[in-house]
Amino acid sequence: MTNQQFDAERVARAKRSVALLSVLSNSALVALKLIVGLLINSVSVIAEGIHSSLDLVAALIALLAVKKASVPPDKEHAYGHGKIENVSGTIEAILIFVAAALIIYESVQKLIEGAAVASVNFGLVVMGVSALANTYVSRRLMKVAKETESIALEADALHLSTDVLTSLGVFAGLILIRLTGLSILDPIVAIVVAMIIIKAAWELTKTAFLDLMDRTLPLEEQELITSILKEHYPEVVTFHKVRTRRAGSERHIDMHVIVTPTTTVENAHELSNHLEAHIESKLPNSHIVVHMEPCEEKCPVCSGDKCHGGEKDDE
Repeated sequence: MTNQQFDAERVARAKRSVALLSVLSNSALVALKLIVGLLINSVSVIAEGIHSSLDLVAALIALLAVKKASVPPDKEHAYGHGKIENVSGTIEAILIFVAAALIIYESVQKLIEGAAVASVNFGLVVMGVSALANTYVSRRLMKVAKETESIALEADALHLSTDVLTSLGVFAGLILIRLTGLSILDPIVAIVVAMIIIKAAWELTKTAFLDLMDRTLPLEEQELITSILKEHYPEVVTFHKVRTRRAGSERHIDMHVIVTPTTTVENAHELSNHLEAHIESKLPNSHIVVHMEPCEEKCPVCSGDKCHGGEKDDE
């Protein structure tokens, strides 16, 4: 096994491990919230249970996505399976919108029909436990997501971060009900929770869906690629047709590099390998294709019969 394959397997194991932790945590919280919510007749606690149910589905999708994304390229998927993480993130965003709609519907029904919360003590305990558990798991998820640049894990981490905020919101609402005796605060808090969820879903949709459209890498990463190429003048006379895109945690980069007419095939090959290694050292998990072209004997850069390299801007 090469060092690159070993690193890829290590990253895949880390992603699968933290995704499984999210599944187990969400499973326990879903059961706890729904049982307590039904026992105390609290729509805000039930709303949180619904939210966590969708989070559980999202966590399962994320787990399947990171497993599939780590599968090497094959005949049908020559560029690998990285984009499944973006598909996962988009599905998760849709599920969050559904959860918010269900919460708003149930809350409006409670406002119309009226319902008293039987006891807030159990609700306070389960919301406190939920906030603490999701804080820990979301931080673990986000840490691994940033280290491995996983869209699926980042989406799952954002879900749980939102769950922490909504759990704290429900916790505060239950305290107010206990202090004031106004049970109407329960569905109102639930609606506020739904609004927070919708905002998180929108941000996630933008992050996951745009990369499915083969959006270019961020400007700072494009500038980094350009600076690396310019560091290799005069071996690199100039360059053009630099194209970039993301697929989950993977980057795909291809470019045309112009070299002097006297550059041998062997030297061009060595330069290509060096450029690929240099870029990948700065932008890990990159798949790079370099197309070498000879410079014209009389070009705007040299203005002479013999090309000696120059600093022509990339086209």
